Amino acid sequence: MASHAPDIEILETQVSTATVAEAAAAHGVEPAQIAKTLSLRVGERVVLLVTAGDARLENAKAKAAFGGKAKMLDREEVEASTGHPVGGVCPFGLSSPLPVYCDESLRPFAVVIPAAGATNAALRIAPDRMAEITSAEWVDVCK
Repeated sequence: MASHAPDIEILETQVSTATVAEAAAAHGVEPAQIAKTLSLRVGERVVLLVTAGDARLENAKAKAAFGGKAKMLDREEVEASTGHPVGGVCPFGLSSPLPVYCDESLRPFAVVIPAAGATNAALRIAPDRMAEITSAEWVDVCK
């Protein structure tokens, strides 16, 4: 973030923000405003999908958008693929480049709060800016 968005502050809390509910409570927002990052396998590739905290993946839409059935990675695969622990996964600072997608469920918010690589770190960012920084493609894959 220092090179792409030096104006954005990383927010560290004394409590865990690893779940949507914990993050919403810690940052004083509704769960929907938490931008959760899902690590998915589609065929042989791994992709990241950032959605509103209360959004649910719709399998048929995801299959159409990603060109195959999307399955969640297990804990070990998540950390190996992203470099972040489960509960701290975000589309920033990845250990290796991965395709990033932002779901339309983020669009209603002026600011969303994604994790920032640790289970107690996050940041506040406009959804369009997050998509721009991560070269994300916008998709509509949630209910």
